[in-house]
Amino acid sequence: MRLALLRTTPLSAVLLAACATEAAAPVEADEPQVAEVAEAPALTVNVLDCGKISISDLDAFSTAGDYAGQADEFTNTCYLINHPNGRLLWDLGLPTQLVGRAPFTQQIFTVSVEKSITDQLAALGVAASELTYMSISHSHFDHIGQVDQVQGATWLVNQKEYDAMFPPDGSPPADPALAANYALFQPMERQIIGAEHDVFGDGSVLIFATPGHTPGHTSLQLKMPESGTVLLTGDLYHRTESRTLSRVPRFNNNEADTAGSMAAFEARGAAVGAKVIIQHEPADVTPLGGIIR
Repeated sequence: MRLALLRTTPLSAVLLAACATEAAAPVEADEPQVAEVAEAPALTVNVLDCGKISISDLDAFSTAGDYAGQADEFTNTCYLINHPNGRLLWDLGLPTQLVGRAPFTQQIFTVSVEKSITDQLAALGVAASELTYMSISHSHFDHIGQVDQVQGATWLVNQKEYDAMFPPDGSPPADPALAANYALFQPMERQIIGAEHDVFGDGSVLIFATPGHTPGHTSLQLKMPESGTVLLTGDLYHRTESRTLSRVPRFNNNEADTAGSMAAFEARGAAVGAKVIIQHEPADVTPLGGIIR
């Protein structure tokens, strides 16, 4: 989402034994050789509750005008991706300052957060300092809110999104109200990534560009042991109807780019039979029971 609600202040590969090319010494029949191959642990993903968002009028979420007068409730989810070679936190939810407080209403939005990312990680036996990487699908207020808690991680970000947050010419960001929030990203170690980035180098976790909602919006592809390929939408779609009807919010950075990203996303998903999870859609998130298998 682009609308600024809050002006917050500092917020393996498996190794295989190769066959020798040289002649080997004879092996006695009673001494069979057994190749021992250590299998890497399977990828696991924990779903974190990073807040709730109630919308009193959805008109802003469709340029077609067909959502006017409708209300809805969105989940706001973050994802802890556990890989044998490290951990990635995908998205950062609503602001830390909301944690444990009464719901906050501004304009069409009412937002709340029950538990912080740090507390939810601790319940899983993970310290925030153990995060290897952090990446946000995009830089709207409900996806950057708890950056203060993940300062030790390396921020993976494409150049277009970075430039939207920190314009190279020194001008204000696309959303000046979030400048203080963005400032908390500056001290972090960062890695600029391309249009598709293989996080751990084995194809199991891919960040891929889906621009339009913001200039450098990204989505996430996961290769799960039970579900197979899973795609996390970021805010390419906000609700089931948005995907079914290809609806574009009025506040998107570029409607044509969004339409192109939707088409590319659907083609990617169809090619591999992917399960799609719309991150703000309770019907997609609730059945997961806190984990993607």
